[in-house]
Amino acid sequence: MLWIPGVDEIPFSVLDAGKEGLVSVAVKRVGEATQALHKAKVGYLIGVRGPFGNSFTTARGKILMVAGGTGTAPLLFLAKKSLRASAETVFVLGAKTKDELLFIEELQQISGKRMRLVTSTEDGSCGITGLCTTPVEQILAKETFDMIYACGPEPMILKVFEVAEKHEAKFEASLERLMRCAIGLCGSCVIGKYRVCRDGPIFSKAQLQEVKNEFGISRRDFDGKKVPI
Repeated sequence: MLWIPGVDEIPFSVLDAGKEGLVSVAVKRVGEATQALHKAKVGYLIGVRGPFGNSFTTARGKILMVAGGTGTAPLLFLAKKSLRASAETVFVLGAKTKDELLFIEELQQISGKRMRLVTSTEDGSCGITGLCTTPVEQILAKETFDMIYACGPEPMILKVFEVAEKHEAKFEASLERLMRCAIGLCGSCVIGKYRVCRDGPIFSKAQLQEVKNEFGISRRDFDGKKVPI
């Protein structure tokens, strides 16, 4: 949780963590707090709480990662870790346009013998034309995986989840919700019986099956009411 004094406190996933203890995050300008961070200069003071919640299971063998938008950040971090663990990885990166394929240069740099990068864009400007679920369906029709990871817009995650169910594959996803306290007290991030800040943000296929009436459908707003995603 990053606190911008006088503005707001907002949650982030880790983009990278160096041996010297330096941790980085990716900031997309979407509101007042992120705009303040975009304007910040070296030496600007922020507050840090955490880390909170759980993490992806580090799977071995053959894994499939599906990333969309800013959901690419934690999966890039996971991909680096998985490659160090000698996992064979297929990374599907999707966006609306070529310009919105985040961290594609970094992913291309780590691609090679043990990692294959597949891109998709809705407008066909790079890679396969269509949603990222299009190459996912094609890949799973030919290959089997020991684990599928997903992070991105929840409607996208839901579609990947449904494909994973169809192919009876292990699946984990990182969900995003409104997080205020980050320690399970306020209830703003609740989905079904789970609190995303404490029980997540990573959820297994079995857990997501328990909250199908909300997963990909609704979330809580600032007043605690359910609103459509």
